[in-house]
Amino acid sequence: MSFDERRFRDALGAFPTGVAVVTGISRAGERLGMTVSSFNSVSTAPPLVLFSVARRAHSFPAWMEIERYAINILAQSQETVSNRFARPLGDKWSDMIVINGETDVPLLPNALASFECEAHARFDGGDHVIFVGHVIALRTTPHKQAQPLIFYGGRYRRLDAGFQDAPPRDAHIFEGW
Repeated sequence: MSFDERRFRDALGAFPTGVAVVTGISRAGERLGMTVSSFNSVSTAPPLVLFSVARRAHSFPAWMEIERYAINILAQSQETVSNRFARPLGDKWSDMIVINGETDVPLLPNALASFECEAHARFDGGDHVIFVGHVIALRTTPHKQAQPLIFYGGRYRRLDAGFQDAPPRDAHIFEGW
């Protein structure tokens, strides 16, 4: 390998991602929550999504046992929520308003979208485990104009106010859609 881990992480930081908080309830009945930027769609039929969890995460053993969880896509006004759930320890849920999802998993209010999932598969991802969830319920925000929280180059970023032209209809940029 001709590069070190820091250089690899810096290069990955050139790809902007949305920010999500994955939530669930452990077998012991405790609420779990973790900020991730590894969320992605996998399939529309059946509806599958993925995220990954670091093996070194304090809550990793609980995530490995969980069978239902939600992925909450954050709005740019939710930086403090992202920071709260990015902490490895502490009571992340104190003073938080929580919505019970259709599957009784905790959902975050004002998320742009929340995907309630049943565990579909888990895959070895080196120092992470890749979780694939089968979406069984979803909730979207009524705030159509809200912007997503973006992470790029090691910091939160904002989308600019304008939009460029859409790609041509016959473009294959979004093959999975």
